[in-house]
Amino acid sequence: MPESVHSQDLDQSMVDAEQEQPAELPQSNDPILEERQIVVLPGATETAASFQFEGEGHTMGNALRYAIMKNPAVEFCGYTIPHPSDPKMNVRIQTTDATTALEALEKGFNDLMDLCDVVTEKFTASRDQFNAESGNRMEA
Repeated sequence: MPESVHSQDLDQSMVDAEQEQPAELPQSNDPILEERQIVVLPGATETAASFQFEGEGHTMGNALRYAIMKNPAVEFCGYTIPHPSDPKMNVRIQTTDATTALEALEKGFNDLMDLCDVVTEKFTASRDQFNAESGNRMEA
């Protein structure tokens, strides 16, 4: 049975991590991570890590958290905006031994991109159908 996570312990670990200098993100073959300004905050382990994103906010944070939590190997995922005037977002991921925090982050990004592709396709199809029907009504 997984060890329970106490919010006080998690909050303290995030505070401790924010006070230290961030580490570089491990090398990845995933172009998604290479395009973004992401750093792994200190104190990371294979199955628990905090990532800091430059220039992101609640829109990305909530969507990414949702996508990551759909992964059954993820025990916890949360995000925070440390201060409203600082354009940074922190994401904390804790996983089972079945995957790493970095792999869960990459999977979350890929799943979120797939979701966005489906929404775009459905929107485009509905818009095209509406425009075609509107054009037929105007001609009649």
